[in-house]
Amino acid sequence: MQQTGKDQPPQSGTSKDRLFFTLPNFLTLENAGQVPPLTTGQKFKVVAQGSFDPIQIVWYAGLAGLSQLQNSEPGYGQGAVGYGKRYGTYAADGIIENFFVGAIFPSMLRQDPRYFQSGQGNWFRRSTYAATRIFVTRTDSGHSQFNYSEIVGAAVASAISTYSYHPHPGYHPVAGQNVPYIPSDRTLADTASVWGSQVGYDTITYVVKEFWPDIRRWIRKQPRPAPTQ
Repeated sequence: MQQTGKDQPPQSGTSKDRLFFTLPNFLTLENAGQVPPLTTGQKFKVVAQGSFDPIQIVWYAGLAGLSQLQNSEPGYGQGAVGYGKRYGTYAADGIIENFFVGAIFPSMLRQDPRYFQSGQGNWFRRSTYAATRIFVTRTDSGHSQFNYSEIVGAAVASAISTYSYHPHPGYHPVAGQNVPYIPSDRTLADTASVWGSQVGYDTITYVVKEFWPDIRRWIRKQPRPAPTQ
């Protein structure tokens, strides 16, 4: 019989959980066993719910502020205008990547975008399991398959974002003025950098998702659920 936690409605196919009680964690299933596949409509719906959740406004604001302090992608400049451009970039990057990785490619390739928590074994075994979900996923039929949705989906999303709204063309020195050259950010190297950042972030997120139920139960002083039968 399928066991479900307090934050995961029975037979829903998704959850209402939030990482650290704030960030949407709707595509993570805890101690789920075999569950019905998500339909195309369900994949798009749950990704949209997570992507446009109000907490994302705060999340992207923080990322944009950090980018402003580091002066990453200097072509955006500083001040309110530069911050606004960075905010828009982080929001667009996140939304585009979420839809390609969690809805568009999973629907086309019939792959399951959900993360199925292991909850079994020691810390190293569970961490390894979580990290490898970047490369291994379930199909809608329940078989293991290379995670094309993550790897290729993130690459396509990175290319779209890099070549559509990242700074371009480069800023060239102005005669008689102390204006440094700032190269274009629309390059293959920058695309690879964005892709690497997104895949790396998703890998870390998978590891957090694996252990978050344990942390949540510890905070709430709840017992560990019985294994799935």
